Amino acid sequence: MDTIEKVFLHGKPTRILVGLKRGNKAKYASILAREANCTYSHTVKILNLLRKYELIEFEKKGRKKLIRLTVSGADLAQELERILWRLEKLETPEKE
Repeated sequence: MDTIEKVFLHGKPTRILVGLKRGNKAKYASILAREANCTYSHTVKILNLLRKYELIEFEKKGRKKLIRLTVSGADLAQELERILWRLEKLETPEKE
């Protein structure tokens, strides 16, 4: 059984959640898959897990599903974005 801690120790779920925040609007699963460099089927699996934890919600528009962050999801995405920013700074040390 997956725990939420295990989910966010992997890059793709984090990229998907932050990708939803960065767009500041609902997106389709195929767009999120492309942005996270992930297969569509794996993206859908991740999205279903994020929905289980009430971090995202789906909205049906015709044949497609739009994906939006919930309030909790938006808060977590913001914190993850800050962590990613800090990690990027660690990876690129300033020249002295």
